[in-house]
Amino acid sequence: MPDLLKKPFGTHGKVHQITPESAGWRYVGFSLYRLRAGETAAEATGDREVILVMVEGKARITAAGTEWGVLGDRMNVFEKTPPHCLYVPNDSDWSLVAETDCTVAVCSAPGHGGHPARRIGPEGITLTQRGTGVNTRYINNIAMEAEDYCDSLLVTEVFTPDGHWSSYPSHRHDEDDYPDITYLEETYYHRLNPGDGFGIQRVYTEDGTLDETMAVKDGDVVLVPRGHHPCGAPYGFEMYYLNVMAGPLRKWRFKADPAVQWIMDRDAK
Repeated sequence: MPDLLKKPFGTHGKVHQITPESAGWRYVGFSLYRLRAGETAAEATGDREVILVMVEGKARITAAGTEWGVLGDRMNVFEKTPPHCLYVPNDSDWSLVAETDCTVAVCSAPGHGGHPARRIGPEGITLTQRGTGVNTRYINNIAMEAEDYCDSLLVTEVFTPDGHWSSYPSHRHDEDDYPDITYLEETYYHRLNPGDGFGIQRVYTEDGTLDETMAVKDGDVVLVPRGHHPCGAPYGFEMYYLNVMAGPLRKWRFKADPAVQWIMDRDAK
């Protein structure tokens, strides 16, 4: 069985570290720090570009030779306010000092030196509704295709109300055949509200060679190497996830599962 569900390996410090090597793919990396006020974290980017996402809390950040000041004002991710983020190119480094207890995501992918370090958000990020009915969810786009901040990375936040579905109708982006579809690896960093709840995520291919359904808990990460990947929030539990995607082309093109294409066609009318 594929090891797609990654549990945090602690409650403090660096609690996730997913690399292309550990995931068995080529592009996406994802790490997560949970720090107490006054604690520090630092990394070199090497041949990879990075977006630091202040999921919760505040930190004073230095990166690419520049002091960026204190980033972050969202103390609880379910406030749904736009995040403070920082883009750091390859062949650079970054360091931070936590001003409050904080959760910091480190999203990475191959970098080519095509973009300078820069702040991303909260200005310019607007919580946007997507979907209808119990497929309604709310999106904070951090660096998707329309935002030309990066060489490879695509990053977004999604808030799914309790009892709703997300990343649905089921879709896949696992072939390099632009403009019909693009190959993008993807990670989902999940949070639940209340935090003792659970969500459901399925990762499956149409031919059934991959078909895993996982109960995700607060702080878990799901890997999506290929296939469709819908998720659901049970009644009473709100779901957040931070998506990181990357592949050979920084374009998001997907195909729906034929079994649910009629839903996508109907809702597009």
